[in-house]
Amino acid sequence: MPEPKRDTGDPIAVAVYVATLSADLAMMARSTGLETLGFLLEMVRLEAESSAR
Repeated sequence: MPEPKRDTGDPIAVAVYVATLSADLAMMARSTGLETLGFLLEMVRLEAESSAR
């Protein structure tokens, strides 16, 4: 997913981007044993997806 423009006034686009990025980061964290960090990033993903609705 492309990064939204920095000057975007579209909160949904930003929330979708954050959800995508945090999902990728959570997977990276968990794959290297950083379980707590992975969990927190997963919570970020869920909140971002909720905000995008």
